[in-house]
Amino acid sequence: MIILLALPLHEFGHALVAYKLGDNTAYREGRLTLNPIKHLDPLGTLMIFFGPIGWAKPVPVNPFYFNDRKRGMMLVSLAGPGANLLLALLGAVLLGLFNSSPLVQYFLYYFMVINVYLAVFNLLPIPTLDGSKILAGLLPGSQTWLYNLERYAIPILLLLIVFGLLTPIISFFAKPLIQLFYAIARLVSIL
Repeated sequence: MIILLALPLHEFGHALVAYKLGDNTAYREGRLTLNPIKHLDPLGTLMIFFGPIGWAKPVPVNPFYFNDRKRGMMLVSLAGPGANLLLALLGAVLLGLFNSSPLVQYFLYYFMVINVYLAVFNLLPIPTLDGSKILAGLLPGSQTWLYNLERYAIPILLLLIVFGLLTPIISFFAKPLIQLFYAIARLVSIL
């Protein structure tokens, strides 16, 4: 349930920033919406329930609409994980406010945690993930070599996930963020 909220909002974040930067591709294709049906990929959604990973349909982005393509792609790429971190913050605040019901606390805690993990995973600088486009925006010069790696990235990424090689890296960055958001929840609960 939580992932079915987090993934579409992640994609909506990409679509909104691309639109604000002048690219109306996602808007024309009906993807500038909070409607989860427009963002969920059938196979990716099934994999959420039966596989080690799931995904949403990537938002179409045309960087030729941006004044500065490199910066534009970096900002659009940051928007998805940024949306997940904002959702984690929302979860933390709500967790602090609604701390009397164990069931609500359980849901909000995992809402916060899942969004943190989604943000951290997507920020990894592995081609196809948002982090690779952010890295390309930060490095000087053309980074076509990084984009060319995308054709090999899906099988490699799936192998890394299936064999658990990414788990320690993701946990290393996610755990401090979860502690931070949980501290915010505790602070909200005593205010």
